[in-house]
Amino acid sequence: MNLIKKKCIPCEDKSIKSFTKKEALVYMKQVPKWELIKGKQISRTWLFKDFIQALKFVNSVGKLAEKEGHHPDILISYNKVVLDLWTHSIGGLSENDFILAAKINVLK
Repeated sequence: MNLIKKKCIPCEDKSIKSFTKKEALVYMKQVPKWELIKGKQISRTWLFKDFIQALKFVNSVGKLAEKEGHHPDILISYNKVVLDLWTHSIGGLSENDFILAAKINVLK
């Protein structure tokens, strides 16, 4: 299961269930440096040289998120960027969160 080769799919269908913690842990192996938060979201923090570098990264994440149709919560504080991923429409994690995390991990 190569997440980078997958595409996020719309999750507005209420029949889609969020991952259990056990299911999420299987996917966590494919997204190094991300942290599982209460089994309901994943989070990762980046530190950059300065605000400009942090902003460039956030803009790259934004372009990717728009392309995938799946968007992280973003916190930027000078040279620190925190991304939180969870599928809002289902109130938990879906494969989309891990697909986007895997693709963010390889951004340059």
